Amino acid sequence: MNKKMILSSLPSVDEFLNNSLIKNLMKEVPRKVVIENIRHCIQNHRTKILTMKEKQVESYVIEHELLIQEIIKKSKSFLEMNLKEVINATGVVLHTNLGRALLSDSIKEEIWSVASGYSNLELNIHTGKRGSRYSHVVDIIKFLTGAEDALVVNNNAAAVMLVLSTVAKDKEIIVSRGQLVEIGGSFRVPDVMEQSGAKLVDVGTTNKTHLWDYEEAIGENTAALLKVHTSNYKILGFTEEVDLKDLINVGKRNNIPVIEDLGSGVLIDFKKYGLIHEPTVQESVALGTDIVTFSGDKLLGGPQAGIIVGNKEWIDKMKKNPLTRAFRIDKLTMAALEATLKLYLDEDEMINKIPTLRMLTETLESIEERAKELYNLLLDANIDINCKIKDDFSQVGGGSLPLEKLPTKVIAIQAKCMSAAKLEQKLRYNRVPIIARIQDEQLILDLRTIKNQQFNEIKEALTDIS
Repeated sequence: MNKKMILSSLPSVDEFLNNSLIKNLMKEVPRKVVIENIRHCIQNHRTKILTMKEKQVESYVIEHELLIQEIIKKSKSFLEMNLKEVINATGVVLHTNLGRALLSDSIKEEIWSVASGYSNLELNIHTGKRGSRYSHVVDIIKFLTGAEDALVVNNNAAAVMLVLSTVAKDKEIIVSRGQLVEIGGSFRVPDVMEQSGAKLVDVGTTNKTHLWDYEEAIGENTAALLKVHTSNYKILGFTEEVDLKDLINVGKRNNIPVIEDLGSGVLIDFKKYGLIHEPTVQESVALGTDIVTFSGDKLLGGPQAGIIVGNKEWIDKMKKNPLTRAFRIDKLTMAALEATLKLYLDEDEMINKIPTLRMLTETLESIEERAKELYNLLLDANIDINCKIKDDFSQVGGGSLPLEKLPTKVIAIQAKCMSAAKLEQKLRYNRVPIIARIQDEQLILDLRTIKNQQFNEIKEALTDIS
C-alpha cells in the first residue's frame, strides 16, 4: 500500500457527519465545533501520512473507529472550562500557579448578586448621580488601616507604578539597592519604576544600606524615598537596612514623601498565632508613611488587587492620573474585596472564614486529625497503594514570609504498580485535577491546603488509578 492509497481511505467530512456516533455528538456539541475538529483530525492524519517513511506506510492502517473517538473526545473537551477548580495538595498556601488566595465561602452570595444583576458600581444612591467605584471600599480600608484615604487598582505592581507615575514622573526616586526585588514572572521593581517615568537612584549595597546613603543622594530633583519590603526573600548575616521610622524623619526634614511597598498586605499580627511577625499596614500608616501599597490576594486573603493608602492629597492626585482608568478593578473584584475586608471587623470571624488565614494559623493537632481521617478513608477503600502519615513542612508561598516553615502532616503514598512521577501525572489528569508534590520517590499530599470536602474526590481518583 502506498501513501496515495492510504490518503484516499481517509473519510471525508460528510462521511464523518453521517456517522451515528457523530450525529449523537452534535446533540451535545455545536455543529461548527464538531466540523472544525473533523477537519483538524483529517488534516493531522494527512500530514502524518505524508511525512511517513516507506516502511511505515506498508504497515499503516487507518482505523475509522479510533478517528471517531478522537473527534468525540476533542469536541467534548473543547466545551470544558480551561480555568477550573483544582485540589491543592502541595502545602503551599498562596500558590501563585493555583490562583493564590482562596475567597471565603461566606461571601459567595455578595459576589453572585453583583455578578448576576445590575449594581451601583458608579452610581451614588443618595444623590442619584454618578459616583466613584472606589467609594465602596474606601471607608472600610480607612477604618482598618487608619489611613486618610485609599485607592484600589488591579494588582500591587499597578499600584506601585501609579504611585511613582503620580509622585515622581521625570524626577528621581531613591531606593536601597538591596530592595530592588524581582517579583513574579521575572518582572523587577526597577522595570516597573522605569515604566512609571521615574528615574531610579539606588543607594547602599546589596547587604547594607545606611541612613546617610539616602541623605547624601537627596538633591533638587528628588521626588520621593521608596522602601520596598522584601517579602519574598531575606538577606541574612552581615546586613543592615534603614528603619522605616528613621526614613520618614529624613523625608520630613527634606519635605519629601516616603513610599512603602509592603507587598503582601498584612492586616493582623501573625505573631499572635505563632508565626513570624510581618510588618502590618497599620504599623506603616501609624509611623507616618505618606503612601503605602500592598496586595489584596496574598496575606490579606482576598481577590487580586493593588491597594494604595495614605495621604489624601496624594491619593486625590492619583485619582486624576490617566493610568488609574487603565488599572481600575471591575465590579466582581470590588464586591469580593469589600466582602473580604468586612470579615476583618471581627477577628474570630476573620480567622475562621478567610481561607488563607485559617490555613496559615491551623494547629498541627487539627491538621493531624484531618490527616488521620483521609488516611482511614484511603485504607477503607482498599486501594492498591502503600501510604503513611508523616511530619513535614508547608510553605506560605506567594512571595510571602520566605523563612516561615509551617509544621504539617502529610500522607506519603507509594503506588505498587507505577512510579511516583506517573502517579502524580495521573492525579493531575483527574476530573478535578489533584496537584501534589514528589519527595523521596513518594507522592506527598499535604493536609494543610486540602479541604475536608475534597477527601472523597482524592479517594475516588486513587481508586480509579489503582
